[in-house]
Parts: sequence; C-alpha cells; structure tokens
Amino acid sequence: MESISISHQAATLSPIALFLQADIVVKCVMIGLLAASIWTWTIIIAHVIKMRKVAKENDRFERDFWKAEDIEKYHDAYGRSNLPSAKVFAAGVAEWRRSTANPAMDREGTRQRLSTAMGSAVANEVDKLSDRLNILATIGSVGPFVGLFGTVWGIMRSFTDIAATQNTSLGVVAPGIAEALFATALGLFAAIPAVIGYNRLTHGINRMEARLTRFADGFHSTLSRELEFER
Repeated sequence: MESISISHQAATLSPIALFLQADIVVKCVMIGLLAASIWTWTIIIAHVIKMRKVAKENDRFERDFWKAEDIEKYHDAYGRSNLPSAKVFAAGVAEWRRSTANPAMDREGTRQRLSTAMGSAVANEVDKLSDRLNILATIGSVGPFVGLFGTVWGIMRSFTDIAATQNTSLGVVAPGIAEALFATALGLFAAIPAVIGYNRLTHGINRMEARLTRFADGFHSTLSRELEFER
C-alpha cells in the first residue's frame, strides 16, 4: 500500500499532472512561458544560421573586392547584393559618384561625406542583423518574474486549500507548492537560454560591426587616395 501511495504521489507531481491540475491562472503562466521558450529557441537558431551565412558570404565578397582592379566594374557586377559589405560598398560608391560629378569638388568635404555615408550604411546593416534580439532581452529579464508570479499564485492557492480543509498535511499542501515551483522552473527554462543567446548573438553582431567598420575604413582610404588624382 505504501509503494502504491508513493507511485501515485510521483505521478501526481509529474510535469504533465502539475499542469493539468493547476488552476487557470497558473496554466496561462505555464503556457506563456513555454511559448516564450519556443520563441527564444526559434530566434536563436535562426540568428545563428543567418550570421554564419552572412559571415561566410561577406568573407568571399571582401576577398574578391580587394582583388578587383576596377572598382566601377566590380560595383556594376556585385553592388546590388544584399550582403552587409556590399551595402557599405554601394553607399561609398554612390557618394563618390555624386561628389566627383561636381567640377568644383571639395576634397576634404568629399572625404567627410564618404565617411558619413559608409558609417550610416554600417549602422543600418547592424540594425538589420540585430532585429528581434530585443525579444530575447525581454524574455530574459521578464521570464523569471512571470514564473515568480505563478509561484506566488500557486502558494496562495495552497494556503486557500489549507484554510478550506483545515488540514496541513503534505498531501494537501504538496500539489499547490509543486505547481508553484514548476512555474518558477519554467520561467528559468525560458529566461536562461534567452540571456545566454542574447549575449552570444550580441557578441557576434559586435564582431560583424567591427569587421564592416574595418572594410569601410579600408575602402575610404582607397577612395581618399583616388581623390589625390582628381582635378
């Protein structure tokens, strides 16, 4: 009989049983946290795949660019690509064409405009790569508190059951407390990957930004040298 009671209690405290026997408020908290966890992993996996692809294609683009002998021909062939490096390159070429079309060209002003144009392109591409990372930050910071709300609600329910039954035995208290702790666990289950994923992906984007900035600086130096030969 004792072993049957222990088995029944273990089944009652299983994750599925805890969800099914929880009240509507705790169920909503659990469902929300599970959805947040799925959303978190979807964003993390999608960004990892995207960043790896972008980094690989950027490497190829920049390698071919520095080997190119004619910038104008290279721009005509690859300037419309959606790669971050290509966008920075296209911004530099567009500003170069506008500035050098003026017969009374101001060399120093042209250099400043080139720097501004490519710097803006870098910032714009970084913003695109950072899309939806704010969701990870939100889940990472809010998830534990949502779980804590479920915990508080579950404990309140346990005290209500104690008051209704006038019984403080473990069989009366345990289910409500278990539900409460399960909600906390789900909050951490959603928040921990979100925080780790946000930090790692932000680090990768910062590295990409540094690389784009170096590419923009190198291209800016190339165009600055070209200005010395412009009349």
